[in-house]
Amino acid sequence: MLQVSYIRENREQVLERLAVKNFKQPELVDEVVKLDELRRQTQNTLDGISAEANAAAKQIGELMRTGKKEEAEIIKSKSNVWKEEIKKLSEQYAKVEEELQQKIVLLPNLPHSSVPKGITPEDNEIALEHGKKPELYAGALPHWELAAKYNLIDFELGVKITGAGFPVYKGKGAKLQRALIAFFLDEAEKAGYDEMMLPLVVNEASGFGTGQLPDKEGQMYYIGEDKLYLIPTAEVPITNLYRDVILKADELPVKNCGYTACFRREAGSYGAHVRGLNRLHQFDKVEIVQVVQPETSYQVLEQMSGHVQSLLQKLELPYRVLRLCGGDMSFASALTYDMETWSAAQQRWLEVSSVSNFETFQSNRLKLRFRNAEGKTQLAHTLNGSALALPRIVATLLENNQTEKGIKIPEVLVPYTRFEWID
Repeated sequence: MLQVSYIRENREQVLERLAVKNFKQPELVDEVVKLDELRRQTQNTLDGISAEANAAAKQIGELMRTGKKEEAEIIKSKSNVWKEEIKKLSEQYAKVEEELQQKIVLLPNLPHSSVPKGITPEDNEIALEHGKKPELYAGALPHWELAAKYNLIDFELGVKITGAGFPVYKGKGAKLQRALIAFFLDEAEKAGYDEMMLPLVVNEASGFGTGQLPDKEGQMYYIGEDKLYLIPTAEVPITNLYRDVILKADELPVKNCGYTACFRREAGSYGAHVRGLNRLHQFDKVEIVQVVQPETSYQVLEQMSGHVQSLLQKLELPYRVLRLCGGDMSFASALTYDMETWSAAQQRWLEVSSVSNFETFQSNRLKLRFRNAEGKTQLAHTLNGSALALPRIVATLLENNQTEKGIKIPEVLVPYTRFEWID
């Protein structure tokens, strides 16, 4: 959530940056400014009347002690009027405050100055490309056919049990999943992240805190009877560990990681590009999250991007890094890098990670603060990244490493899988 004071003092800049995100309701900015002005005017009037009422109460006490009851009664009659005004103004203030909050939560985060203009994924900037695209033998198969050939994943069983987008992993396919999760968690630990085991369902306050609600409620699975949401990413429970917390400066940076299943409705996702593991409703992911001081957050973003890239390099996967344009960014992000791996059988790039800096957008919602060197509290910056999401990693590992004799497991994973080949 944007800070009202910043919007008030930087209206033109806010409108300019929202335009980069192709925000379609710029009039909300002026509505927020007007409501903020009305709120402050109401508060000033309320403070003035309250001060008069408090002073009168002391004066009445003094008059009563000195036997001037008639004068005291005259002031008492005025105090009843003040009480009514205070009640009326308090109700007005609460109403304006509620309306202001309803408006401001509809404003997305402002994109960083380096975010390119654009509307679609085709407008994203390629920051770098690493590795050589493999050349496959004639007759190479896409991952969904490899999964069937080697009995690794059964998509139809998942449809039988639950529905489309909920695959069943079998045999070496299940072991490969477990190996990747363990590898990603071990690498995160080496990079200084503390592992967390987390709930897979969260309440509305948690969804609001990280910006999923009210923006993405249509994409989240909702448990109506209990008013809980299945998590779309471990970012939500990890970051909410620090909701309503004031950290000490020497406790920063906070570095947490966690493995969870993730659940996304992915409404409206159809076509060949979502076949197999390309788009699922349930998938596994290891997430990394940091809470840092504002002046270090963009340096930390580069470090987190570097960590994700190191995983892809160790898995020997060709990849590229994209700086997302304004129109392709999330509601809450100020700057996002996407990492994509090359799918040799499908001949296309597949997104496997997003690493984002949210600046104070999430921490303002979460009331996540730290006490600086001067002893004053200020909002921290939050960041997160997929390190990594499994489905498309598995897809590209299977496709890129297939040979006529079987599928070769990357050397770094062999200690985890305890087999070198899928054959």
